[in-house]
Amino acid sequence: MLEFAHKPVMLEECMAGLDIKSGGVYFDGTLGGGGHSYEILRRSAPDGRLIATDLDDFAIAAAGEKLKEFGNRFRIFKSNYKDYERVLEEANVSELDGVLLDFGVSSFQLDEETRGFSYMKKNAPLDMRMDPEAALSAREVVNGYSEQSLYEILRDYGEEKFAKKIAFNLVKERERAPVETAGRLVEIVEKSIPAKFKQNGPCARKTFQAIRIEVNGELDKLSETVKGLARKLKKGGRICILTFHSLEDRIVKNAFRDLETDCVCDKSLPVCVCGKKREIVSIGRKPLVAGEEEQKNNSRSKCAKLRIAERV
Repeated sequence: MLEFAHKPVMLEECMAGLDIKSGGVYFDGTLGGGGHSYEILRRSAPDGRLIATDLDDFAIAAAGEKLKEFGNRFRIFKSNYKDYERVLEEANVSELDGVLLDFGVSSFQLDEETRGFSYMKKNAPLDMRMDPEAALSAREVVNGYSEQSLYEILRDYGEEKFAKKIAFNLVKERERAPVETAGRLVEIVEKSIPAKFKQNGPCARKTFQAIRIEVNGELDKLSETVKGLARKLKKGGRICILTFHSLEDRIVKNAFRDLETDCVCDKSLPVCVCGKKREIVSIGRKPLVAGEEEQKNNSRSKCAKLRIAERV
């Protein structure tokens, strides 16, 4: 088993975005190795509090060890961040000073072969579960879903141009023998893509992304969760969200836009009858991206986008 190593992406930008204050109460819904959480606790000393969630037992154990110097100032829940209502109720927290969500896959998950997240680990079993105890794995998706369902997942979650051909070949190949490893899945994807399109980086990246999203339900209720967590903020509280592909970023962008929109009544009406009020204001017109130095030293940061908003 590898040590749970993970370099937090855009650490300083996230901390600045949260505008951390001593005594504040913060929610890190994607704990990972605890890099962001550590800085939240350090910078909110001496009495800031942190509520954190994650589904990965290895991440929880590693983060708990990393954060133990902060004593009883933090609580970690094995939970999906989308279940924040129950978690915050159990933690006896009604309002937050800051929320952080980092949707990236950790370096540990990519590097640990048994987890099956990486298309670079040819002998890895098809797994991709954030929660190792979850019932659905990549193996069930690849070998059990219909050709139409596979096509729709690859098209919608991977934005894969050759989704139809990949789905066709997956079904054809699994009839010969179940697809059990990352390497075999990569081979099927590569034979499905015309040679002239193989010059733009690894062919299987989008397929692995799509299957991972399906396995973990990553986009399910994401918009509602972003809005709900923003509404848990105190006035002046901040929400920071790191996304790593366009699907997530689009959902977050639209959720922020909805929260930021004031009255939506027909302009011909003399007074507002809808009652809608702006709930947040975005910090910056465009998302932040990692600096040149970080992108050079941490390849995971290259596609990261950070959106920040403040409760009004």
